[in-house]
Amino acid sequence: MDWTHYRFVSRWPLPAPVPVVYAVLERPEDYPRWWPQVREVTRLDGTSGVLRVRSLLPYDLTFTAHETRRDPAAGVLETALAGDMEGWARWTVTPAAGGCLARYDQEVDVTKPLLRRFAVPGRPLLRANHRLMMRAGRRGLLGALEAV
Repeated sequence: MDWTHYRFVSRWPLPAPVPVVYAVLERPEDYPRWWPQVREVTRLDGTSGVLRVRSLLPYDLTFTAHETRRDPAAGVLETALAGDMEGWARWTVTPAAGGCLARYDQEVDVTKPLLRRFAVPGRPLLRANHRLMMRAGRRGLLGALEAV
């Protein structure tokens, strides 16, 4: 097993229609307004940017996200990630009872030296840290959707 490889899946039931949720998710430069752990997003061009994230554990992850797929009809946003983690992330927003379901899939290899060094003993903490970040993201998105 590669202890620096992670696969995450989060499912967010949301009380809003697909186009409304998709419109919020396709604007990563606004994530810091509603997602506390997304500390900074710097657009590089129309399809890429640098993100800095930090959850409960005292370390930042900085990476470039480059859009690889934008398909509003299918509700899909996908990016390639490079930097402190390498891999990909994808939002898929589909209709569901009472609104929609936003599914977040991510598959990455951690490249940040500190995280690689503590890969085995730190793995449960890193996974818990990610869950906390995603839980806070859903709460923040719910607040952003109320404002829309």
